[in-house]
Formats: sequence, structure tokens, C-alpha cells
Amino acid sequence: MENLQAIKQRFGIIGNDMLLNRAIEKAIRVAPTDISVLAIGESGVGKENIPRIIHQLSHRKHAKYIAVNCGAIPEGTIDSELFGHEKGAFTGATQTRKGYFEVADGGTIFLDEVGELPLTTQVRLLRVLENGEFIKVGSSQTQKTNVRIVAATNVKMQDAIRKGKFREDLYYRLSTIEIALPPLRERGNDISLLFRKFASDFAQKNRIPVIRLDENANQMLLNYRFPGNIRQLKNIAEQVSIMEENRTISSEILAHYLPDLPGNLPMVVDKKDSSSDFSSERDIMYKILFDMRNDINDLKKLTLDLMRSGNVQEVQEEHRGLIQRIYSDQEPITPTTHNVEVVQLPENPTPENNYDFVETIEEHENLSLQEKEIEMIRKSLERNKGKRKLAAKELGISERTLYRKIKQYDL
Repeated sequence: MENLQAIKQRFGIIGNDMLLNRAIEKAIRVAPTDISVLAIGESGVGKENIPRIIHQLSHRKHAKYIAVNCGAIPEGTIDSELFGHEKGAFTGATQTRKGYFEVADGGTIFLDEVGELPLTTQVRLLRVLENGEFIKVGSSQTQKTNVRIVAATNVKMQDAIRKGKFREDLYYRLSTIEIALPPLRERGNDISLLFRKFASDFAQKNRIPVIRLDENANQMLLNYRFPGNIRQLKNIAEQVSIMEENRTISSEILAHYLPDLPGNLPMVVDKKDSSSDFSSERDIMYKILFDMRNDINDLKKLTLDLMRSGNVQEVQEEHRGLIQRIYSDQEPITPTTHNVEVVQLPENPTPENNYDFVETIEEHENLSLQEKEIEMIRKSLERNKGKRKLAAKELGISERTLYRKIKQYDL
């Protein structure tokens, strides 16, 4: 069996991080068997290398290897893609079609983004894992297949199971062996190695001088969080290579190519408190958004109480703590120091009387969050030159979800 360094060289894997090496060693060890493997990790960490290693080092290496992106196939057609269909099974099924599990018989199927599979498809997949059987769409005849399944996901599977989005029995059948790949930000000097490799490859391909980072720029690269992981790093290396005339890149220049998306802003962490619940900037941004939402809910309650009672002083006394928190940087609110506009209210306030007002607040709140989402999607598409697959990976969502958002917001 080939050693670790030979395997990395054969599959173009760069880096010496301990967690990366451990993941590759596990793939090498399980390759000769037929057990199912689940590769886990964030988008863009290189999970697709694991099934390639396993297939090439197994006894199935001369048979078919098929990679399927489960998140990119529409829910209505994924069963047909995986298991095939009979002629006339549905509108447009003009002839019988073989699915991937029939085509790859004797080989390996890589199910990328397996966490995006619909529940009905999960039932079919579980049957394949349990006894190697499947049924084409529109058929009643059971067929056999001898396929090894390697799956990958960036979804937290336990959360998906709790929410009823993924079958627990299927998860345990897929994850007989679980291989975790580390995010790029945890791989230390591997970041510099990868950047130099991408810059060198791009320069050679386009016959231009290779760019080089100065010491400060290299340190900035090491400190960046890389939400898009290796894909994002490669994208940055190519952008800088094209756009900059000076082949030595300073930190000031590099900063223009490191997008400050919400959840990926630089963060100073106190080493004494490394176990903080908010271990990433994304958690901090979520906390801020939730706090804002709670404040809005409190203001809604305050306003509705005012509308129902019509007694400003009484409501002010009841919600004194909230009012002091909101106006903590201003002078205390009293009827004598603030002008109060009196609004004519219904004599007997009811939920119906207040509906329009509450709906307006809800719409404003939802609109603000929607605008943020639209802005993030638009910027990601611009950075990735309209390539939806790369944008979806960078945003941490499936391609199918991104397509739906683009259509919803008419981007």
C-alpha cells in the first residue's frame, strides 16, 4: 500500500496539517473494505478527495466511479437520476432510463451533499444500503446492485435528525466510518503552501510572473477565517494574479481581496477564554440579530400596551426598565421633558384594531433581514463571477437553495 506522502502527491493534496493527515490515513485504511463512509466538513475543504482515494485504493478501482451532487438535482427528478425510470413513468419519460446505481454496479458512488436528499429518496437509499436492492421509478420489479457508497455533507447531521430532515437509521448506515476534514483556517501554514501553489499554477497557465506575498500579507492570510475554505483561497490567488501589476503583494493590497461578509469579520479572541460559546464571528452576528429581534418584540409590546390603555404614564411606569435600556444614553423620559403626540385610539382596543400596526412592524423587521440576505447573495455572485455553485459553497447553502433564492428575489 502506498504511504501517506505518495497518496497526497498522487491526488494533488497539499498540506501537512495533522488533522488532514489523519483523515487521509483513515481513507487509506478503509479503502480495501466495502463499508460505507461519510466525509464531513465545511464547504470547500476538499471532501471530494476522500471518495477518490477510497475508490482508487479499493478492489473496485477498475469499475465505474460516479460523483453525484445531491443538492444540485431538483427534488422531482432525483429518484429518477439515482434509480432510473421506466418509459411512461411520468410526463416526459419517453424511454426507459438507467439510474446511477444501475450504471455504477460493481463500482463506487459518491453522494455529495447527502444531507440535502428528500426524505422519500432517503428511504430508497436506505434499502440499497441494507440489501443492495432498488426499484426504478414507475416499476414494480426489484433490481440488485453491488455499489459502494461514500457520502459527504457540510450539514450538522444530528441537528438535521432532530429537525426531522434526515433519517437517523440512514445516518448510522452511511457513517459506519466518519472522516472529518478540518476547515482551512485551522490548518496553519498549509494556507501559505496552498496560496503559493495556486499562484504558481495560475502564472504558469497564463504565462505571467508569479505573485509573492510579503511578510505582513502572509500573516494577514493566516489570520483570515476563509468561510469558503480552499475554493475561496484559490479564487483570491487568481484574482490577485490577474489584477495586480506589482508582483509583490502587501497587506494593504491583499486586504481588498478578503471580503468582510457578516460572520467572517476579523475577531480578537482572548486566549484565556478560548472556550467561549461564540467561537466564530458568525455566532456573534447571529447573537446581535437575535438581540435586535428581541428589542423589536419588546417595543411591539410597549406600543400595544400604550394603544390599549391610552395612559402614557401608566405604561411608562410598567416598562421603566425597557425604556431606560433603550434611552440609556439620553436623559430620563418624563412627560415634562418630552413632547408626546396623542393618537386617537379605539374605545375598546381589540387584536383586530391593532392588526395593521403589528403587521407593519413585522413587515419592516422581515424586510430588513431580507435586504441583508439579498445583499449577501448579490455580493457572493459578483465575487464568484456569477458562478452559482461557487457562490452557494461560499454562502454555506446548497445550490438548490441558492437557485430558489435567486428566483425568489429576482436577482
